Amino acid sequence: MSLHKRVSLWTVEDVLNWIKVQYPYQQNTLQPAIIKHDICGRALLRMGEHQLERIGVEEDQLQEILIDILLLSVQEELENLIDISSECFCL
Repeated sequence: MSLHKRVSLWTVEDVLNWIKVQYPYQQNTLQPAIIKHDICGRALLRMGEHQLERIGVEEDQLQEILIDILLLSVQEELENLIDISSECFCL
């Protein structure tokens, strides 16, 4: 997973790598679900509490993972804004 690759462009493999780094203790639970449901970066950004529970996130980790997904969403939006502003000022 490239540090400069947008989350929305992450592959399933990138999501698995993110889980491995961020949540090594959840990896054995989440890895099969991520693969089974083909969860790429775009899908990860759309996941909420219910979806996380369905793929096996434990209740005590739920809020932490939701916050990290929210931070990834904010990062994605900032990159979108930078792109828009770059296009506006290049005219």
